[in-house]
Amino acid sequence: MVEVCVSHDAVSMNVVAYWNDLRFLLLFQELECSHLRLTMVSLNFCVSERILDANDRPWGLLSTIRVESCRALQLTRFCLRRKMSGTSTVPLFVGNLKENLSQCMYERLLTRKLGDHLKWESIEVIYYESGCLVLNFSTFELAEEAYEKLRNAYIMERPLVVLMLPKILPHFIPVGVQPLLVFVNIKSGGCQGIELMTAFRCLLNPFQVFNLDVGGPLPGLFCFRQVASYRLVVCGGDGTIGWTLSCLDSVGQDAACHSPPIAILPLGTGNDLARVLNWGCGYTSAEGPLRILKNIAAAEEVRLDRSALHIQTNSQNTTEDNSFLVIMNNYFGIGIDADLALDFHNARSENPSKFNSRLHNKSVYFKIGLRKMVNRSTCKDLHKKVVVEADGKVLDLPPLEGIVVLNILSWGGGANPWGLDKDETFFKPTHYDGLLEVVGICGVLHMGQIYSGLRSGIRLAQAAHLKIIMKSELPIQVDGEPFVQPPGQLTVLRSALKVIISNSASLVAICFFSKSTIFSTAKTPNHDLFLFTHPVGFKPCQLQLWIYG
Repeated sequence: MVEVCVSHDAVSMNVVAYWNDLRFLLLFQELECSHLRLTMVSLNFCVSERILDANDRPWGLLSTIRVESCRALQLTRFCLRRKMSGTSTVPLFVGNLKENLSQCMYERLLTRKLGDHLKWESIEVIYYESGCLVLNFSTFELAEEAYEKLRNAYIMERPLVVLMLPKILPHFIPVGVQPLLVFVNIKSGGCQGIELMTAFRCLLNPFQVFNLDVGGPLPGLFCFRQVASYRLVVCGGDGTIGWTLSCLDSVGQDAACHSPPIAILPLGTGNDLARVLNWGCGYTSAEGPLRILKNIAAAEEVRLDRSALHIQTNSQNTTEDNSFLVIMNNYFGIGIDADLALDFHNARSENPSKFNSRLHNKSVYFKIGLRKMVNRSTCKDLHKKVVVEADGKVLDLPPLEGIVVLNILSWGGGANPWGLDKDETFFKPTHYDGLLEVVGICGVLHMGQIYSGLRSGIRLAQAAHLKIIMKSELPIQVDGEPFVQPPGQLTVLRSALKVIISNSASLVAICFFSKSTIFSTAKTPNHDLFLFTHPVGFKPCQLQLWIYG
């Protein structure tokens, strides 16, 4: 990182010219000042930028912003961007379209909004299942005009999600350096998500940090698709991790890096995957982002198994396909635990603003549990409503109200239903042994005892393959995501989709999903942006410009 002082009279072309004196020092000899332009970047919920003219004064722009908003001033940076070559295009991400339409239909819908004069060069990629695509425009100006037209537009009664994406230049990344891609779920952990997003955008290139509330993980994964080796940090709960992994499953096959190492910064309520890997129950502000980045290098690799749940609904119509597939990372449950999760999910959907702290979320769970102790009709006599087959053997079930299948030994926010390893009948469970643990729950009171550590669940089986026949409609939850499933059959198979995670003995709020090597936040740019300002506390006639190199 290099500090450069610029007077209030300096114009854009003076800043760009200063690059000539630094590019040899920072090992960017091929980037002459004639190839660069200065841009102003705003680090709000979406990173946006404005290309400056040669005679624009950065100091004057910041003075104007300071009058309007102190927060906007703190979130403003300047950077040097490589000029587009004749063959370069500007990518524009368009999301929240209706899923699984044809390419022709997507083109027709977008042409109606943009008009014939705003024609894109090509469609880079279409993610049909997610209802989003990336358009390539020939110039920045055309892409910016299309962005302005689409950002407040609706198609088929859906508000569009539109992002102008950066272009990463992989050849600028030295061998052995792994850039960092950060995903932040700002809805997790109260205000922690917003604070982390702001902090990471100040420490890193802001285009490395993506707000999952705007477009989800796909824009970031698309931007890094040509990077051969990079790391991913997911700031959120177990649901956010599952969301990211499912997007990686969809796009990873076409990327230069099929399975990047993934780190977890736990912001959710349960954070079971982070707990079982000894990374703590949740992020606290005492763990600064810089310390988190340093802790990344200390991780050791461990494999995480994943399972595929094939769920098929009984139907009189034999020609209709009533099945679907769900990938499980942590656990799934049938019965009382899923019923509680479903009621909590419905309550949060009705009043999302109230569910802004872990303590409040757990208190709501407790109240729902008390109600379920009185009304036990839904899951009573579950053992009579299901047939469970483990590795080809039908289990003799005791009276139960819930069945939990575990891939990791943390469930419902840190509880261990399997219990301590005392029984020689079963193997010692791990999250990479290819086996799943099947546990029975007698009721809400039994669940409370498991949560408090007074009892464990009823060990039913340890198996690689499961088949569960459901004779009636039952609640199911997979990795904390609940739904009601009509009568049918659920088959659990080992998935070919695996990830590598890291394990650590230190209780820091970060964990890795792959082999770790030393990563430095100020080693090299992973993007075509190099120069940033840090306007906080600047002197009356100076502006601090920060060069990442």
